[in-house]
Amino acid sequence: MRSLYSTLPTTTLIPNSNPHTSLTATSPVLYFPLSLQPIQPLKHSLTVLKSRSHPNPITNGYEDKDEEEEDPDGQNAQVEDLRVPDHWLDPSKALEESEWLRITLHKWLDDEYCPEETNVEISKVAANSYYKSLLEKQTDLGEILLKMARELQSISYQESFHGAFSSANAAVNLIAQRIEQV
Repeated sequence: MRSLYSTLPTTTLIPNSNPHTSLTATSPVLYFPLSLQPIQPLKHSLTVLKSRSHPNPITNGYEDKDEEEEDPDGQNAQVEDLRVPDHWLDPSKALEESEWLRITLHKWLDDEYCPEETNVEISKVAANSYYKSLLEKQTDLGEILLKMARELQSISYQESFHGAFSSANAAVNLIAQRIEQV
């Protein structure tokens, strides 16, 4: 590991109208450790939500055929289209899944940050938003995420460790994990 290290501080004389005192400014000693080793790839792939609801507005008049083909290297495998299973759209199952989200998100927020009253409100609003999305037959997790983030903005996060979008991201991440278990 190399570093940028200045052994002597730099001193600068500052002009002054009083001849009996002198003013100087000294820069601090700098130490920035630098690693010249390459960054290692992540052990787990990153999941990015991709919505199919809105087509790409910029196509330049043609479609790239290579995008439709499978990627043999797995380089483009990072983008997934995540959808809620259709049987979760049944009202009784939607209620069950939203209640699961309320309990699980509340526990996750308490464990990840610290227990606070805002966590109760966040989990209630997120679960209600999720329930409404399922009743509206919304299966795209990207759309569910955006709707949930908008609804979570109604909560005051003034005395909290979270925000609306980070809370919605956490909720949708939990939902995605549950979908993968099915």
